[in-house]
Amino acid sequence: MKILNYIVLTLVIVGALNWLLIGLFNFNLVDTLFGAGSILSKIIYIIVGICGLWSIMFYRKVND
Repeated sequence: MKILNYIVLTLVIVGALNWLLIGLFNFNLVDTLFGAGSILSKIIYIIVGICGLWSIMFYRKVND
């Protein structure tokens, strides 16, 4: 479970950095690497979104 949490956290950070690039420079790294609107880009967005949902459980650990 601990390894899964590290993977989730890493992907959430990657997603956040992609949004930072979009906000600052209008540059979408995922679309640049995998093609805008490609199936692979959509899969990556879905995986990062699922990781975001998974990371909600980290709020419980803040109080530990």
